[in-house]
Amino acid sequence: MANSSTLNTTAAGIDAVSDRVGSGPSGRKPRKVISQRNIILYGLLGVAALYYLVPLYVMIVTSLKGMPEIRMGNIFSPPLEITFEPWAKAWASACTGLNCDGLSRGFWNSVRILVPSVVVSIAVASVSGYALANWRFKGSDVFFSILIVGAFIPYQVMIYPIVILLRELGIYGTLTGLVIVHTIFGMPILTLLFRNYFTSLPEELFKAARIDGAGFWQIFLRIMLPMSLPIFVVAMILQVTGIWNDFLFGVVFTRPDSYPMTVQLNNIVNSVQGVKEYNVNMAATLLTGAVPLIVYFVSGRLFVRGIAAGAVKG
Repeated sequence: MANSSTLNTTAAGIDAVSDRVGSGPSGRKPRKVISQRNIILYGLLGVAALYYLVPLYVMIVTSLKGMPEIRMGNIFSPPLEITFEPWAKAWASACTGLNCDGLSRGFWNSVRILVPSVVVSIAVASVSGYALANWRFKGSDVFFSILIVGAFIPYQVMIYPIVILLRELGIYGTLTGLVIVHTIFGMPILTLLFRNYFTSLPEELFKAARIDGAGFWQIFLRIMLPMSLPIFVVAMILQVTGIWNDFLFGVVFTRPDSYPMTVQLNNIVNSVQGVKEYNVNMAATLLTGAVPLIVYFVSGRLFVRGIAAGAVKG
């Protein structure tokens, strides 16, 4: 009886499979690799990529050519003889005004501006965003509204008052003053990002930690911080890009001996004395933009994750 029941079950299963096979394939029809949608999509992406890659290609090949080859006029041709002399000159001996020590001095000035500005602004903004998201205090909504308004105030409107303030404090024209300026102007948008990110985290974690007796700093350091790597990467990339590429604040709030790299790049490219050395200009431009590019390429995936999690939500 058992064998007969097993045979009947097996036969029924075979009949069911045969019926499905006989009725044809089931499920969604696979998409064609070559379709009108894919052609349009990849065509637009290819055009956008060429729009950014062609100027970069011209800059790279020009920086590797000598001036006699550049004067031949074909900017798209690869170098017949590769030379790194323009790069060496841009770094160590190009004239940036009265000084002819290249971009090296400006590079280290930019590093001294960048590191404390990024560290302080992210540290303060992360704690502020955490407090606004999880700890309701009197006046928190007003404080958050002020930060939102501050994120959209044009920088140019506040330059003159800040100059007067830094002069009265005795730090105008110093790297310390510029660090303070970058830290303050980075606070509103960073606080908004951190606040929205912490709001998106499960509230049950915060409540459970409160029930267990954890305080403000324990929750932040042991629970929130380990889960916040993507938004910290977003904040770092935004600050590194904005501070490193800044020209306006660098030329207004510092003096020639403490100019950042971007100001010295402007002095090299816009120099009106002597022969216009396009290969040196291109090499100097690539050197100046190398730091934010490297930071983005190293942490690009986390940037996409963090910017989606920290987006403005209703």
